[in-house]
Amino acid sequence: MTITVLLVDDHPVVRSGLRAVLDSGVTASGGGVTVVGEAATGEAAIALTEQLRPEVVLCDLRLGDGIDGIQTTAALRALDQAPAVLILTTFDRDAEILGAIEAGAAGYLLKDVAPEIIVEGIERAAAGDMFLTPDIASRVLKGMRDPLPKLTDREVEVLRLLATGAANKEIARALFVTEATVKSHVAHIFTKLDVDSRSKAIHIARETGLI
Repeated sequence: MTITVLLVDDHPVVRSGLRAVLDSGVTASGGGVTVVGEAATGEAAIALTEQLRPEVVLCDLRLGDGIDGIQTTAALRALDQAPAVLILTTFDRDAEILGAIEAGAAGYLLKDVAPEIIVEGIERAAAGDMFLTPDIASRVLKGMRDPLPKLTDREVEVLRLLATGAANKEIARALFVTEATVKSHVAHIFTKLDVDSRSKAIHIARETGLI
């Protein structure tokens, strides 16, 4: 049995390398993997999926301009004939891993895994199973036990500006709000992240992938 796959990555050389690996790959059941299409953006991936109906979409997390891999995953999983989505990326921050799983990804692999692991992941995803390497699985379980704080979109904007070193007055000017509003957002951020300084808030946000 051959599993059909759509590759989604904004780097042509990566797509070419993956195609070479997958077209020669053999699954545990003795079947094969066939790449039926390639896309450089999330928007193109959605359009091609509707046209080609692949069983599995192998998708990077960062896709340049347009929607990212998490948004692409959510959109693909919402289709009437939804494919399984397997994330293959170099990014391994907890927020990104958990975000992909919450969006409906069947697995999350890093690009330094062996080719046979990618093939195994595709086979497992096509069968409707979740596939995570042990290190990623342990981080997913930890994230489920200790979920990341939920910041509002505006709080994330404020946090990103804090990370640039901007003062409250500068943030207020950039967001077209009052300085008092910015102070309120900062206080909420500190409470949610359980910190007492800007430097600690920025550190946690970067470590967890909030910014």
